[in-house]
Amino acid sequence: MALVNEHFLKLPNNYLFADIAKKVNAFKVSHPSTNVISLGIGDVTQPLCPAVAEAMHKAVNEMTTSEGFHGYGPEQGYLFLREAIVKNDFLPRGIHLDPSEIFVNDGAKSDTGNIQELVRWDNSIGVTDPIYPVYIDSNVMIGRAGEIKDGKWSNVVYLPCMAENNFVPQLPDRRVDIIYLCYPNNPTGTVISKEELRKWVNYALKNDTLIFYDAAYEAYIQDPDIPHSIYEIKGARKVAIEFHSYSKTAGFTGVRCGYTVVPKELTASTLSGERIALNHLWYRRQCTKFNGTSYISQRAAEATYTPEGKEQVKKTISYYMDNARMMRDTLTGLGLEVFGGENAPYIWLKTPSGEDSWRFFEQMLYNAHVVCTPGVGFGPSGQGYVRLTAFGSHENCAEAMERLRKWI
Repeated sequence: MALVNEHFLKLPNNYLFADIAKKVNAFKVSHPSTNVISLGIGDVTQPLCPAVAEAMHKAVNEMTTSEGFHGYGPEQGYLFLREAIVKNDFLPRGIHLDPSEIFVNDGAKSDTGNIQELVRWDNSIGVTDPIYPVYIDSNVMIGRAGEIKDGKWSNVVYLPCMAENNFVPQLPDRRVDIIYLCYPNNPTGTVISKEELRKWVNYALKNDTLIFYDAAYEAYIQDPDIPHSIYEIKGARKVAIEFHSYSKTAGFTGVRCGYTVVPKELTASTLSGERIALNHLWYRRQCTKFNGTSYISQRAAEATYTPEGKEQVKKTISYYMDNARMMRDTLTGLGLEVFGGENAPYIWLKTPSGEDSWRFFEQMLYNAHVVCTPGVGFGPSGQGYVRLTAFGSHENCAEAMERLRKWI
C-alpha cells in the first residue's frame, strides 16, 4: 500500500490565515449586516500601475501572432528580465551579479518553501522568532523540524525578537547549519542595520552556515542607511541565497512573479567534504520541477524598471506607507506600544497588558469589527502581539483607526 508522508501530519490542522478566515466568516454569518475591515492578511489593494498594465496588454497581443507567440520559456527566466534585475536592483548598490545567478519564479513564497530541497534533511535550522510560517512549515514537511512541544519544534533553534531586545536577534550560542532571515521583517515590520547584518554574514563565514535571506519588502525601506540586500555585506555571496518579490511592491499578488539569487561561489558540502555549487543544483531542480514564469508576467515585471514604472511603483508604495504612518500615529496616541511601519508595510502591536494574541484578535473583531493577525501564529515570541497591514485603502484604514479609537 502507499504510505503517507507522516511529517505532513505534524503540521497544524490549518495554515494561520485559513484559521483567521474561518473565524472571520463565522462572525460575518452571525453579524451579516456588519462591515468588517481587514487589516490582517497582507494582500495588496491598489491596482496595477499603468506601465505594468500596458506591458501586459502588449505581451498578450504578441501572443496572438505567430511571430510573437511564446510557449515554454527558459526555466531560469527570460534574459530581458534577469538583465533588468541586475541593472536596476543591484548595480546601483555596488553589487555585481551575473544574470545566470538570477532565477525568476512565480513569487517568493514558492522558492522560500522549495529552497530547502537543496540541503540534507538532517541539517539544523535557526529562525528569527516570530517568523513567516512558510519557513517552518516547509521544513516540517521534509522532516527537518523534529517534533512540536509547547509551540516549539525540537530541531529548530529559535532566535527571539521582542521589544525586550529591540527586535535584534542574537547570534546562536552554537553552530547552526541554516539560518532564515527576513528584512524588512514579516511580521514585525522591523529592519536590520548593516552592522547587525554583518555579524550574521561573519557568523556564516566562520561556521560554514547557509543563510536564506528574504528581502521581499526591501522596496519599502525609507532609511538610506538600512541595507536592501544581504549582498551589500562583504562575503555574503559565499553564504547567502536571497529572495525577492514583485507582489507587495508592484501589486503582483495575483500576477505572480519574483526571483531568487543564487551566487555562483555559494557552495555546500557533501559528507565526504566535497564542495558543491548550489547555483547549478538549483538550476537542475528548476529544470525538473518548474516550467518557468509566464512570458506575460515577466514582461509586466520588466515594466517596473522603466522610468515610468519606477515612478508609478514608488507612488503605490508611498500610498501604503501613508497608511502605516496613520496607524502608527493613531495607535501610539492611544498609549499602545507600536513597532514597525517606518520601513515596512506592517505594524507590530503589543497587546494591552500582554494579553493573549488570539483573545485580542477576537476582541478587536467583535468590538471594533477590525481584523488583525494574532502574533502567536508567527511563533512563540509573537504571543502578546498582533500584526496589522498597511495594504488597505486610505478610507478603510482611516475608518479602522476611528473604530479602534472609540473601542480602546
